[in-house]
Formats: sequence, C-alpha cells, structure tokens
Amino acid sequence: MILDMFSAFGRNKTLVKQLLIREISSRYRGSVLGIIWSLVTPILMLCIYTFVFKYIFNARWQMPSAEGEVLNFAMVLFLGLIIHGMIADILTRSSGLMLENVNFVKKVIFPLEILPWVVLLSTLFNFCIGFCLLLGFVYIELDHIPVTTLLIPIILAPYVMMLLGLSWTLAALGVYVRDIKQLSGTLATLLLFLSPVFYSITILPETLQRLILINPIAVIVEASRSAVIYGEHPDYAILVIYSLLALIVSLVGFTLFQRMRKGFADVL
Repeated sequence: MILDMFSAFGRNKTLVKQLLIREISSRYRGSVLGIIWSLVTPILMLCIYTFVFKYIFNARWQMPSAEGEVLNFAMVLFLGLIIHGMIADILTRSSGLMLENVNFVKKVIFPLEILPWVVLLSTLFNFCIGFCLLLGFVYIELDHIPVTTLLIPIILAPYVMMLLGLSWTLAALGVYVRDIKQLSGTLATLLLFLSPVFYSITILPETLQRLILINPIAVIVEASRSAVIYGEHPDYAILVIYSLLALIVSLVGFTLFQRMRKGFADVL
C-alpha cells in the first residue's frame, strides 16, 4: 500500500507537472505582475509583521537556551505562519477538490489520486518561497544561518506525508459531505491559535503542552524553530513518533480515497 501511494505519482509525473504548472499559473492569470505575486505577497507580509511587532508592539521572543537573549518576534512568527499556511491550504482546498474537477472524475482512466499530489506540491511551492525569504531575514537578524537549517527536509518530511493523507481524506469525504468545505476554514483558524505559532510551547503548563502537541503543526513548528532560528537539534524521539503517525494518516487517507472513488461519478 505504501508503494501504491508513490507509484501513482511516479507513473504520472509528467501529468502532475502539467497540472501543477496550470494550478500555479491559474492563481495569477490576468494580473499585471503574474507569478511575481507569489514573491511579492510574502515580502509584503514579512515587512508588515516586522513593522508591527518590532516597532509598534516592540515584541521580542525569548531565546530558550540563552537567558536574556531575545529574538525578533516577526522572524519567529513568520516561520510558524508559513508552516501553518501549508495545512490551511490543504484544508481549504482539498475538500472541494473533486467538485472542482468534475471533468476529470467523469473520465474513467484518469488517475484521480494524483490531484492531492498537485495541491500538495502547489502548497510546497508557496512554502519554499516564504522559507527562502525567511532565511534572508534570519541572516540579517542573526548575522548567520544556523547549520542545523539543513535538517529542515527531515523535519518537514513527515509533515508533508500527513498533509498528503489529509488531502486524500478530505477530497474523498468532501464529495459526500459538502459541509466539510464550510468547516475547513474554521478548523484552519483553530489550528493556528491552538499551536505555538504566536507563543512558545515552553511558557505553557506541562499538562497544556501535552494537549498542544496533539495539534499536527505543533511538533513541526517547534522543531523548525529549533533548527532554523535557535541553531539546535530538534527532539528526534518526538519526530520519530510523529513520523509513524503521519505514515498511518497517509495510508488511511489513500486507502479511504481509493475505496470511495468508485462512487464519485455517481454523486457528482
């Protein structure tokens, strides 16, 4: 089953590439700047966060391993926001994925299971742009980029697998339960505020820390900050547990999608 999840992508990688290009270009079709907006938007947001939190609120983030040392709040916040942006994108788009591609659903031989891959890769594209800007910000603020930043692919790999599983699950359920699309935006907002994006998990009581870690982005946000900003290694034990759970979510999502897809055409 694990091989099946990736074999569909491997067999149709050319088609995935074409759909991905169409997906990205369609977002900016008709605009003057076109795809340049994908770079301009995060730059503007980063400038706004810096101005508001550094110069108006004078907010600072306490360095956990160095008492008295503070960090630019906007820098720490931006990292959390681009990670949350990935799951927010998956939640808001996946539930209506089949509804938006009825023409593909009606085609008997079309590999519908690759559509969540397209959404995921589009989300990764946006993340990579934001992350590159973040690295420039980190260098300006810290005068260096921690070498532990190289661990980011390892940290994000299980998160990406979990997002793929969620995308398959929501895409399948969204065909039969249309209310999911209405709830997705609310759920994305809840995940934002019930995660250590605006605050460090270390300031919470131990009992609340355990509850916050149930949030699928909490572990990834904390691990990414450790690697990219603090220059420390993440908690590998927690990442291993997270990876196993992510694998289960992706397997369940793919299995559910494959079993429910038989009725898509009839419902749509």
